[in-house]
Amino acid sequence: FTFYHISCEYNTKASTKKRDSVETLVGYTWLPLMKDGRVVSLEQQLPVSANLPAGYLNDKNGESKKPLPDIKWVDNAKPLFKLRSHVVSTIYTQDTHLHNFFQHCQMIQSGSQESPADLVKYLKCLHAMETQVIIKFLPTILIQLFQVLTMVTKEHLEIAVNSTRVIIHIVSKCHEEGLEHYLRSFLKYVFVTNKSPSSNSWTTHEVLATAVTAILKQSADFLTINKLLKYSWFFLETMVKSMAQYLLGGNKIKMPRAQRFPDTYHQALQSLLLAIIPHITIRYGEIHEEARNVNVALASFIKRCFTFMDRGFAFSLVNDYICGFSLKDPKVLTEFKFDFLMTVCNHEHYIPLNLPMTFGRTKLQRVQDFISYAVERFGVVDLNLEYNLTEEYCRNHFLVGLLLREVAVALQDCPEIRHLSVAVLKNLMIKHAFDDRYTVYKNQQARISLLYMPLFELLYENITQLSMSDPLGVHSGLPMSASRDDLMFTYPSNQNSRSNTMIDKDLGFSAQNGHVVKREDSRGSLFIDHSAPDTTDGMHRRSSTISRVPPLNRFSQYEVKSLLMCFLHIVKTISEDTLLAYWNKVSAQEVMNFLSLLEICLVQFRYIGKRNIARSQDGLVSKHFAPDRKSQTMPAMRSRPGLMQTKLQQLNTMDNSFTLNPDADVTHQSLLEGNIATESSLIVLDIIALFTQSFKTQLLDNDGHNPLMKKVFDIYLTFLKMGQSEAALKHVFASLRAFISKFPSAVFKGRVNLCAAFCYEVLKCCTSKLSSNRGEAAALLYFLMRNNFEFTKRKTFLRTHLQIIIAVSQLIADVALTGGSRFQESLSIINNFANSDKAMKATVFPSDVKDLTKKIRTVLMATAQMKEHERDPEMLVDLQYSLAKSYASTPELRKTWLESMAKVHVKNGDFSEAAMCYVHVAALVAEYLHRKKTFSSGLSAFKKITLNIDEESAMKEDVGMQEVYYTEEILVELLELCVDGLWKAERYELIAEVSKLILPVYEKRREFEKLSHLYSTLHRAYSKVIEVMHTGRRLLGTFFRVAFYGQSFFEEEDGKEYIYKEPKLTGLSEISQRLLGLYGDKFGAENVKIIQDSNKVDSKQIDAKYAYIQVTFVKPYFDEKELSDKKTDFEKKHNINRFVFETPYTLLGKKHGGVEEQCKRRTVLTTTNTFPYVKKRIAVVYEHQIDLKPIEVAIDEMKDRTAELQKLCSTAEVDMIQLQLKLQGCVSVQVNAGPMAYARAFLDDTKSSKYANKKVKELKEIFRKFVQACSIALDFNERLIKEDQFEYHEGLKSNFKDMVKELSDIIHEQIFQEDMMRSLLQNSMHVFRAISGTSADLGYGSPCHSFQTTL
Repeated sequence: FTFYHISCEYNTKASTKKRDSVETLVGYTWLPLMKDGRVVSLEQQLPVSANLPAGYLNDKNGESKKPLPDIKWVDNAKPLFKLRSHVVSTIYTQDTHLHNFFQHCQMIQSGSQESPADLVKYLKCLHAMETQVIIKFLPTILIQLFQVLTMVTKEHLEIAVNSTRVIIHIVSKCHEEGLEHYLRSFLKYVFVTNKSPSSNSWTTHEVLATAVTAILKQSADFLTINKLLKYSWFFLETMVKSMAQYLLGGNKIKMPRAQRFPDTYHQALQSLLLAIIPHITIRYGEIHEEARNVNVALASFIKRCFTFMDRGFAFSLVNDYICGFSLKDPKVLTEFKFDFLMTVCNHEHYIPLNLPMTFGRTKLQRVQDFISYAVERFGVVDLNLEYNLTEEYCRNHFLVGLLLREVAVALQDCPEIRHLSVAVLKNLMIKHAFDDRYTVYKNQQARISLLYMPLFELLYENITQLSMSDPLGVHSGLPMSASRDDLMFTYPSNQNSRSNTMIDKDLGFSAQNGHVVKREDSRGSLFIDHSAPDTTDGMHRRSSTISRVPPLNRFSQYEVKSLLMCFLHIVKTISEDTLLAYWNKVSAQEVMNFLSLLEICLVQFRYIGKRNIARSQDGLVSKHFAPDRKSQTMPAMRSRPGLMQTKLQQLNTMDNSFTLNPDADVTHQSLLEGNIATESSLIVLDIIALFTQSFKTQLLDNDGHNPLMKKVFDIYLTFLKMGQSEAALKHVFASLRAFISKFPSAVFKGRVNLCAAFCYEVLKCCTSKLSSNRGEAAALLYFLMRNNFEFTKRKTFLRTHLQIIIAVSQLIADVALTGGSRFQESLSIINNFANSDKAMKATVFPSDVKDLTKKIRTVLMATAQMKEHERDPEMLVDLQYSLAKSYASTPELRKTWLESMAKVHVKNGDFSEAAMCYVHVAALVAEYLHRKKTFSSGLSAFKKITLNIDEESAMKEDVGMQEVYYTEEILVELLELCVDGLWKAERYELIAEVSKLILPVYEKRREFEKLSHLYSTLHRAYSKVIEVMHTGRRLLGTFFRVAFYGQSFFEEEDGKEYIYKEPKLTGLSEISQRLLGLYGDKFGAENVKIIQDSNKVDSKQIDAKYAYIQVTFVKPYFDEKELSDKKTDFEKKHNINRFVFETPYTLLGKKHGGVEEQCKRRTVLTTTNTFPYVKKRIAVVYEHQIDLKPIEVAIDEMKDRTAELQKLCSTAEVDMIQLQLKLQGCVSVQVNAGPMAYARAFLDDTKSSKYANKKVKELKEIFRKFVQACSIALDFNERLIKEDQFEYHEGLKSNFKDMVKELSDIIHEQIFQEDMMRSLLQNSMHVFRAISGTSADLGYGSPCHSFQTTL
């Protein structure tokens, strides 16, 4: 530094010399830049020298022991100059540790022999560097550290480990500061591997692999390990770049893959992998993010290994890694596994990796024949198909085999895992389909799709799950036309183990030192087997069984549709030869499963309509986007990072794209859905056409009555059941015409089922709103009739004729035949076809067609009435019954209507009536078979079940019978249906009667399992009978008399009376309200009135402006003989057709009067049929009235009271509350009421003479029984009561004694003896059975009393 004195005085007049001396030199001072070999920032005070002698730099700031003699210090060498220096340099560092490290490295490079321990010391000190220093000198530090790594000899591993630790520290600091992009730039632009390592030194990738493995094994230093795992991408990417530069720099890229890297490096990589795996599979819980990061980095690294290394070795790495997982892994580990597979499978040469060239060719031939290899790879498919996930398949196609096996396991896992696995598979297949390299020739895609054929087996195993899912997703309200029951299969697994072995004999994948990796457990072990052949890399993966446990819940729509899309893509892409070869090789069950999948595709991809799509879009938006908005304001991590959710959303973007315009979204989505529906339909149509063409013989087996034909036909019908686009329907109708032409014997000769189902669905199409569809359907129906006519050699088309009538009846019954005018138009089209068909002019065909359309129009007349009464269940069933009755002679049509009635009853919860419909149908078939001499019993066998069964005897032996194809098998199915119906109706006693008809058939066929099941059902039925008899809780219905009045409203129903059977304990008010509501809706609520009175209504005296409904509670009526036959409650509620109700009156015209003037009228009604019947209401045909005089009323009343007491005391468990209520009503009543009122009125000497002596005696006898019943009831009560009711009981007893005393006085005899009663009470149950003669009943008539009182 040079110091001047500056003069501030300036005089213009001064001389030039003076003016030049403004600056006067004062002195000098100096400071060395380097201190201990480095430039430093410091603060210092220096003395100033007046001169600058030679050699002044030797003076170290005046610190030398011998000061220079020539220096003249100003002011006695005081420190006059104070300065502070700050180093700004990209070359010189201020950090001591870094400086020391650089200096030491310089010394090593200059050739001086330094101790390795010193270098380790300096490396350890680098951990103390400040972050800004690291960032400032980042490339320099990293280059130096990598040089140190590769510079050390293999003996000094400690230096490499410590150097790697420093790199870990630096990388972690960069990430913490958010500056990882510097690291990426370093790798991309700066990093260079060492050029030519000597025999004793390592390449960067080798030393890194070894050092990282060593660090991972030092379990004590878990912080460093965690950092290493978290930022593992840097080290693995460095290794990849080093490997690439090593191959290019040493010109090793042209060498065979197996010779590119030394065996030591292969071993180092295997060790590294085995060191990483436990940190993922065991420590994932404590270090979730670290485990996830290393998993992704490792996948990327192994993917790069396929590019640079021996691919067989890379496969072994994949295998080792996957073996680290087990079937019992938690969800997070399975996610890791699929993340890994997704990355590895995204390799650019994934297809060649899975389609190796033919084994056994030399490497030279392979290079020369590269072009022919491409042809060979995508050439004609060998018929030796690989369609199962076998050992052989997984050897030849390792990656795809591995992926499919993991997907197979994942499909049995939780929803998130299923979703992820399906997305990985689907997106991979999408990638193949759009890969420009493989779209030049069609057979290329076919060969790729062939790789995925084992997916079929996976889908078969999950076919139940695929068929159960609701295609509407968020809304399940849309009805499905097709029944899915026929898709439920169970599949025995023919593959118990999933031992995944990959043996590579191709592309130079030679073995590395004969390594064989064997799986003994879920973690893995590695041993060297020197006896193994040199040409084999065997990777034996864990054996495991695909779990048979059902998945946690049903598949989501995304999963189902994605899997089915993959399936459709494969079947569409592979060649026809391949498909034929596949169908010929697999089992019959697998062919059925394949066809079932086609049917499921039609159901799942059906077009559900714009409105439903809009609803599902709303659901998806709220589901996917609402949580996202919320999550922006939520803490970043709750339980674990939401990588899974992010990934699923990424995967879903290919399927669901949302814009800000919801209407545009819905329109776009509707277009997509419509196109998918059409595309899937056309694919299925193509496949089915190929199948029917190739398997015609098998389909026609047994005239088309075989499971295969049924399945194919079901698929054709599914096309009509599911909504199709016009474009697809045009082809569907063409295919159906071809089907009829191809298989006429199946439709017109074999079982009637095919023709029946066909007619039903095509007739439904005849009511379509689209005229094009109606035209096609009408043409198809005409084509069917004409072919039938030709098939019978131009005699008749009876089968089609009958089946069309039956189908129309079914459509009316199901209220599915809407659009009457459109249907009429379709009928006209058919007629026009017949009239204009020149080839048929000379035959009876046109007139037969006209006759058929006329009959259909007649049947259609019922449609309007049914539509009118569709909300009136009784009227609807009556209309259906009248149609069934009109077809009594034609079994098939009668059966149709009875089955329709059963549906209505089941829908309304009337199970007894539904069961009776089934019984009538079964009886119809039994009678048919009996007449054909193929079944032993006819109608007579059903008479014990219902007395109404004679209705089914009206069957006629006419032409209609020729087209009936009932068999013993069909009868047994119907009888099984009866058993089920009777069980639901709680009529357990009848199950035995039905079973008597089924058992001989089972025994004849030796179907022991079914016999066992039926006997078990019988056992349960009788157990139920015992239970309901014991509890008395079975209620088989309540009965009401309902009469209608009002000609202008009820028309032909006016004045008619019916008995209605209502469920369980329906009250009078309940049925009144129901009928009031029903007819109020029909006629207007203000026009309908309920008559509460049970008296006879004079229709002339009622107001014609109103509709009147009279409702009266009635009870079943039995005479004495019937009572003695009907012992149980069930018998008194089954096969009954007489009912009774009572109307009180007096001779003076009032309803009620004193006991001496009270009369009552008993009205007995008889119905046309017995209950239960196929209808809920039966018309009354006969009415009989009995008038009871006052004394007869008394006798009747006293019998009832006595019977009630007897019944209460004869039950196994006496109901104390009910007993006390009845006792109170009998012994503690007011003076002018109750039993004593009857005694005073009719038995007193002054009054008894007015009445017939016989009646007086009968009343006395009843009173004696009544007193005995009260006495025993009192004793029961005494046993049952607790202390708090003792006083109450004494009151009852006292009243009873008073009653007995008064009664004895009235009839002048001792009516009650305590000693006698006490002896009787020793066996009270016996007594009650004796004195009752019959259990108490609500029926009428005199009970037969076997016990006489001793007086």
